[in-house]
Amino acid sequence: MTAIESPCILVCSMDIKTGYCFGCGRTREEIAAWIGMTPQARRAVMEELPARLSTIERKPRRETRRRLIARTRAGES
Repeated sequence: MTAIESPCILVCSMDIKTGYCFGCGRTREEIAAWIGMTPQARRAVMEELPARLSTIERKPRRETRRRLIARTRAGES
């Protein structure tokens, strides 16, 4: 079985103003349809994400579990 590439960083909270997820930048519809999308469709969405994330007014947020694990593995405290 092949893993499906995903931009999810386990910060699942939607920006009401833009409709984008604060963590990954996808819309609710894109998140729901992600598994059924073709690899080409997923890549097309992923190409848009950096621009989308730059439009979201960032709020301070807690450290994500994924980031904590990565930091721990890197030997940081």
